[in-house]
Amino acid sequence: MRLSRRTLLSSLAGSALAVGAGSEAGHAAGAAAAATRGPAARALARLLPDHRDQVTFRTVARTAGHDRFRVTGGPGDILVEGTTPAVQLTGFHTYLRQVAQAHISWAGEQARLPRRLPGVPAPIGRTANVTHRFAFNDTNDGYTGPYHDWSYWERELDVLALHGYNEVLVYLGADTVYHRTFLHHGYHDAELRTWIPGPAHQPWWLLQNMSGFGGPVSTQLLDQRAELTVRIVDRLRELGMTPVLPGYFGTLPPGFAARNPGAHVVPQGVWGGFPRPDWLDPRSDHFRRVAATFYRVQAELLGATTLYKMDLLHEGGTPGDVPIGEAARAVEKALRTAHPGAIWTLLGWQHNPHREIIEAVDKTRLFVVDGLSDHYPSVTDREESWQGTPYAFGSIWNFGGHTAMGANTPDWASLYESWLTKPDSALDGIALMPEGADNNPAAFALFSDLAWTDEAPDLEDWFEQWSCQRYGARDEGAEQAWDILRRTAYGTTREDSWSEAADGLFGARPDLSATSAGFWSPPRLRYDAEEFAQALPALLAVSPALRTSSAYRYDLLDVTRQTLSNESRRLLPRIRAAYEAKDEERFARLTGEWMRDLALLERVVATDRRHLLGRWIADARSWGASPPERDRLAHDALSLLTVWGPRAAANGGTLRDYANREWSGLVGGLYTLRWRTCFATLTTALASGRPPAAVDWYALEDTWVRTHPVYPVEPRGDIVKVAGEVRDALGL
Repeated sequence: MRLSRRTLLSSLAGSALAVGAGSEAGHAAGAAAAATRGPAARALARLLPDHRDQVTFRTVARTAGHDRFRVTGGPGDILVEGTTPAVQLTGFHTYLRQVAQAHISWAGEQARLPRRLPGVPAPIGRTANVTHRFAFNDTNDGYTGPYHDWSYWERELDVLALHGYNEVLVYLGADTVYHRTFLHHGYHDAELRTWIPGPAHQPWWLLQNMSGFGGPVSTQLLDQRAELTVRIVDRLRELGMTPVLPGYFGTLPPGFAARNPGAHVVPQGVWGGFPRPDWLDPRSDHFRRVAATFYRVQAELLGATTLYKMDLLHEGGTPGDVPIGEAARAVEKALRTAHPGAIWTLLGWQHNPHREIIEAVDKTRLFVVDGLSDHYPSVTDREESWQGTPYAFGSIWNFGGHTAMGANTPDWASLYESWLTKPDSALDGIALMPEGADNNPAAFALFSDLAWTDEAPDLEDWFEQWSCQRYGARDEGAEQAWDILRRTAYGTTREDSWSEAADGLFGARPDLSATSAGFWSPPRLRYDAEEFAQALPALLAVSPALRTSSAYRYDLLDVTRQTLSNESRRLLPRIRAAYEAKDEERFARLTGEWMRDLALLERVVATDRRHLLGRWIADARSWGASPPERDRLAHDALSLLTVWGPRAAANGGTLRDYANREWSGLVGGLYTLRWRTCFATLTTALASGRPPAAVDWYALEDTWVRTHPVYPVEPRGDIVKVAGEVRDALGL
């Protein structure tokens, strides 16, 4: 019974406090010096170099198989005990938040600390209530940053450790594994490099949705990415975290049967306007040979791991004449042959994993990361859905890396606790899976806390504490702002069958009837926009002494941006009404207000480096070895955010603007160009009395993607000043 296990976890937390009770007093300087050379201490030196000598990290054993930490010590002499270096960092970050009123995140930090770290008033102990703390969506490498370098990844891994994660999906480097694998099965170097997409589009290739677009990749690029991947998986292991690597389930380059006579190949049709790669029947000797090569090549490059991610027949794949259950057993056998103790990890999404897969394989060596836990109210019994297969409670709070604020936090608070403690629960993990990471830092922190708490969080209390941890001290304006945000953007629930906030209409392909920018996005705002807007003057009222951190400035930008974004939903129906009434004066006034807000939005997002399209493009170009390759990589990166692919994918596949985001360069570039063109066309139509001229939007978009100006890579302006101008312009 899971309920008794939950009770056990509470007692483990108490025993964790007792285990080191005598160890906190006077630990020797020599032992401390030795400990500072460990992985957790090296991470601390990267994150807080001025305080590196005031913290000692020690490793302790798990209790009943559960990760745990304990933090004790006096001023300037903090002892953190934990089961792995990553768990030790989780303990230290818990101390920072609870005692030092500091916070480090993937989107801003507040690390104003006294020269001497404050002592721990009472020991802080936690025991993880689940085994698996899994991070990243399959799409993460595309929508978050396909061209990030080691400096990014080093910090990202440290931050994940600070937040308690122990399993990280690593798709980077799979291009090299596939390339080297199929060199052994009849293919030449150049044709494989043409089959592999550009890095921005590779996640969907690994999901067997498409191939080739954004390529060919160069040998130099493959080598660079492989080198980076090795550093990532090595660092994960150093921190005591598990890299989750892709497994092999049958994806093929074109023409496999011609090179390998007798192979049974199943065409997979079309996904989003892209031809899908073929699928090799897993029951065959050909599959066994390819899989063996794949796992050998992968292990030679990255070493072995214990979790492998594979999703057969994802989003419309077809089994043809291959029985799904038999195929699943064959895929499982190939994995077990290469890695006998491995766990097969699958995504819970739409009809995935197929019931035939669940019924065919060893469920004790299967693990599902659920992408729908907080999405649909009809999801109520995962034990029945997956027949007792262990699974993780997951959240996808954005799709495509949208910049919209918000998450269904009331669902997290209620569902996680009830699902975990129900009799015979199979819940044994959390899965952090926004399609694009590095956003919604409050959601990141709250969701991460679920795995380290003994009861459902009180959201009112949690957000009150958050405002203090986020900015460094109690502040009336901060508390008021975050209480508003708790009730609005972070107060939505899955009752409307959405897990993400609505995107803004400034990023929509122009249409006076538009209700979303991305085709698959919510058609309406999921909270009261007027109530949300009051968070902006509240944040601007925060004490000047608390405004200097990157955490405050990120949040102020985010709230200002979202307030302006929400204005698009107020304005567009009025613009449409004016046009339909043929009221030229009102139409001109309202479209002028729209363009003013677009210009303000561009100024807002230009103040932060993480919101610069110029940085995104420059990162992509930096990986190229020649001008043509740099151009190709820039197109790969930028197309993903705009047209996504060729016309068939953008229009017929409804993928255009799927990854829309309110970034400087997109707002002031493509989005402004489209709406200016639209309004000029409609103004001419009103004046002439004739229907508006047709616009080939894909041609306009694709031309801009290929010929856009150079955009800045450094921020411009002061967000406090610009946010004040937005407040005044909107009359808040």
